[in-house]
Amino acid sequence: MKMLKYALHGERMQRNRLLRQLAAHMLRRCYSSNIRNIGILAHIDAGKTTTTERMLFYSGKTRSLGEVHRGNTVTDYLTQERERGITICSSAVTFPWNGNRINLLDTPGHIDFTMEVEQSLYAVDGVVVVLDGTAGVEAQTVTVWSQADKHKLPRLAFVNKMDRPDADFDKCVNDLKTKLETQPVCIQYPTRNQDGLLAINDVITLEQLTWQPKELGRSYSKTKLEPSADLRELQEKRNELIDQLSGLDDELADVVISTESFDKVSNELIERALRRATCQQKVVPVLLGSAYKNVGIQRLMDAVNTYLPAPEERNQIYECFGNEVAGKVFKIVHDKQRGPLTLVRILRGEIKRGMRLICSRGQAEVVSKLYEPLADEYREVAAVQSGDVVICAGLKSTVTGDLLTSSQSALRNAQKRLKQCQGTATTDEEEELDTDELFGIDRQIPDAVYFCSIEPPNVSSQTAMEQALRQLQREDPSLRVSYDSVTGQTVLGGMGELHMDIIKSRILSEYKIDVDLGPLQIAYKETIESPSITTLSVEKEIAGSKQNVSLTLEVVKDQSELFSLDKSPENLSNLNTLRPRILQVLRKGSVSALERGPRVGGQVVDTQIRLHSATIGRGTADSFVMATAAQCVQKLLSTSGTRLLEPIMALQIVAPSERISGIMADLSRRRALINDVLPKGDRNKMILVNAPLAELSGYSSALRTISSGTASMTMQPSGFSGMNAIDESLAERRAQGLE
Repeated sequence: MKMLKYALHGERMQRNRLLRQLAAHMLRRCYSSNIRNIGILAHIDAGKTTTTERMLFYSGKTRSLGEVHRGNTVTDYLTQERERGITICSSAVTFPWNGNRINLLDTPGHIDFTMEVEQSLYAVDGVVVVLDGTAGVEAQTVTVWSQADKHKLPRLAFVNKMDRPDADFDKCVNDLKTKLETQPVCIQYPTRNQDGLLAINDVITLEQLTWQPKELGRSYSKTKLEPSADLRELQEKRNELIDQLSGLDDELADVVISTESFDKVSNELIERALRRATCQQKVVPVLLGSAYKNVGIQRLMDAVNTYLPAPEERNQIYECFGNEVAGKVFKIVHDKQRGPLTLVRILRGEIKRGMRLICSRGQAEVVSKLYEPLADEYREVAAVQSGDVVICAGLKSTVTGDLLTSSQSALRNAQKRLKQCQGTATTDEEEELDTDELFGIDRQIPDAVYFCSIEPPNVSSQTAMEQALRQLQREDPSLRVSYDSVTGQTVLGGMGELHMDIIKSRILSEYKIDVDLGPLQIAYKETIESPSITTLSVEKEIAGSKQNVSLTLEVVKDQSELFSLDKSPENLSNLNTLRPRILQVLRKGSVSALERGPRVGGQVVDTQIRLHSATIGRGTADSFVMATAAQCVQKLLSTSGTRLLEPIMALQIVAPSERISGIMADLSRRRALINDVLPKGDRNKMILVNAPLAELSGYSSALRTISSGTASMTMQPSGFSGMNAIDESLAERRAQGLE
């Protein structure tokens, strides 16, 4: 009997295993029309990660609810994320919902990690923007919204925390109109049920939706509203919705005109019209709920399926690849056991295990394994179809932003087809040069605002530290790593104090190296005071070969381009004799000198180098020409003199009214420019201010002290500004370590 019992148990386990494999296979093989690739964006602490946790729980992907304050969420898996309760790295998760497969990217909300958001948006077809119902549109909300605008992504807005007594749904909707200049369409409105708990009135179906708190929000009930003032008000809102959409959608307008009534418009017709308007980015559907109280999340997932586009409805530019593989690399992470893992959005074709791929920079790679994404958990798969997101192991040289194809010829053929569709034609050499521009690959990295030196604890750890920095830089392109030949130190550049602190913490926790960071240095920039022109002649014999270069260069204030030729009649004949390769060498050498100004080593901006003439001796090496050009520009910058430009930060400070005077007095001592003071709710006020970054070191701690912990602030870069002579002198002394 015992043997029979074990045999039956083994059969059941094998059957269940086969069923799970079959379900996973069906999920992987689903058509691209059943896939939704979405990102979730918001200001910090709006509830992105909590919303993601609920989606995973209600879809059956997880068996328990993770909480940010407990440090047990799926997507915040780094030690630093769980300790601080914030998202630092974007993470991908996959889950099924009502016959569709949703690939979701949970992104950071802190300004220091905005590069993570930018990378993730290349992989999605639509986004959910989460608003804090008590705060409305905040500083980082505006930033991520503009990033979604850049990528032309359809959006849903989810007003979170609507269970709180100070939540204001109407204010959030008004903020969407005024601050983000969009057209919100409310398809839900908040209400309270008989127990005083948050419920939702559905505008389209005229139903009240109520969630069961004892069941952790797993189920909810739909109740048709009885004839009442609430029903009449909701019917008016439904008519307003139909009226608004009929002005944007021809099919709906035809039905309204033919029936001469809003009451005869079906729910399905409204949803189809709203989907078309959303995908065309004419409107933004607005939903509401409370992720922490488990209200409204299922309806949000329904809205993702209903209103956001499938992969086949976007990325038409990649149709030029036909059936060949085309995939966009949007993130790289390093795993201790599996090595570098590359997250790829498959745009065309199918990627299989063991396949050979070519990146847009011409390097060949072999995909050793494929994984389905679930944050830091990995489930191996054999192949992944077009429109999906996959993790590839084994890609050693691929970097973020690369376009992966099956072969170099497939890339060239796709370029030719795309050029033909655009009505232009170029040579093969030009086609290879403009691959990034042709396919919209933006490799621009935001300028660092802080610099600091980094030192290993001992000489034996130097190599390990350099390896760790290479891996972290590959994961996070906004991290700058350079070597200062003057001081002999490795220098890090980052987006803020928190960014640099996280890098140090990760090196200690993941690589077991207790590095020492030097004091943070402000990333000043420099610009010339006045135009200057000079001629530099250098003659030298190197290894028996005579090197001879004579250059006449000028620096002028100009923001249009970095390097140009002086086309005046007296110089034109000389410049026409220079080969294009020599001009490229001169440009490269000249522009490289602008990376380090003469005063504090800051990048020189708003400056153009103008070549008047160049005489280069026969047999002169390109490296010698480049070095001479750089030396000539450095001489010009020292002659003309430069002024310092300091980074300016835009701050939003929210504090009780009685604390405002003390905060403003402190800001005035920090050379801050107060732009406005606005009411924020019944008791609080919001200060909008611009202040130099140099005056804001440790300001968050100072603000907590001044306000007794009642104030909060957000900060983001707002360009550069000139300085007076006294502040310039002080900045130079700080840069030299004298202050």
